[in-house]
Amino acid sequence: MVYSSFGKTGLEVSLLGLGTSELALVYNTPEEENGIQTVVNAIKSGINYIDTAPYYGQGKAEIVLGKALKRIPRNTYYLATKVARYGAEPQNMFNFSSSFTLKCFDESLQRLGVDYIDIIQVHDVEFAKDANVVVNETLPALQKLKDMGKVKFIGITGYSLSKLKEVLQMTTVHVDMVLSYCRCTLFDNSLKDYIPFFKEKNVAIVNAAILGMGLLTHNRLPDWHPVGPEIKEACKLAAEYCKEQNVNISKLAACYAFSQPDIHTHLIGMQNEKLLEANLISLNEGLSLHEEKVKQEIIERYFKNLITTHWENKEVNIYWETMKKLNLA
Repeated sequence: MVYSSFGKTGLEVSLLGLGTSELALVYNTPEEENGIQTVVNAIKSGINYIDTAPYYGQGKAEIVLGKALKRIPRNTYYLATKVARYGAEPQNMFNFSSSFTLKCFDESLQRLGVDYIDIIQVHDVEFAKDANVVVNETLPALQKLKDMGKVKFIGITGYSLSKLKEVLQMTTVHVDMVLSYCRCTLFDNSLKDYIPFFKEKNVAIVNAAILGMGLLTHNRLPDWHPVGPEIKEACKLAAEYCKEQNVNISKLAACYAFSQPDIHTHLIGMQNEKLLEANLISLNEGLSLHEEKVKQEIIERYFKNLITTHWENKEVNIYWETMKKLNLA
């Protein structure tokens, strides 16, 4: 396993991190034990960064993860969870207030069965009505948790890189890390344009959803995916070409992300042993000459000339339009 210094935190984190949103899907099912054992084996393999959130399955992912953590020594992993995003329905999905943040954090601690969290993050800052809410309410609440010894480090997350930058520029609370997702992929590597700023601010960088939330796989894309038709078609054609070449596009996507400089850990959801093993192989073995050739070919053929490489603001606009219809905006 490859490790790197996590910004200025003093933590040494694995290049491959464990995303846990998919654990919500195995909650209270016959597959739950498999999911729990996968977490245990991930730590045994050298992965030491685990990311979760109360939003994932509305607490279900944290519950399953908590069962796994009971089988793992606390000093063998770093645990990151989040605040501010919770419910499945728009009317109770977000709450950036200080009081609600403190209340829900304690509930996460109970579900996870731990005494402290290594990294507490504000979940999807771009959904706040105004960045001032994050700066004046949420982040000071996280600082309070840090002062109480319940958390060690503070972070912010989101799809919008510009909003992450804005919050960092505005806040007086020391932020230790940022997490963005789907912004360091074969079809969109705009994260690289923000890395100099993040480095200047001495924040660690976490890259999540390196498979584009299913776009860079051979699986059917989930209906909820916000991607537009241009990127969707490009990824579909690239996956088909990879299949013709007997190459797994997910491995190409993972290795592409792993090769990008100045990113401290890359999160992938691995709810079963097969996925864990596949991603460890990608990290440890890299690409063959044929796979490297195919990777370059799909970049040139399908991704290089994309007019649109992201879906920024799409979900945020839909959320606030819905809230207006509910007279809650």
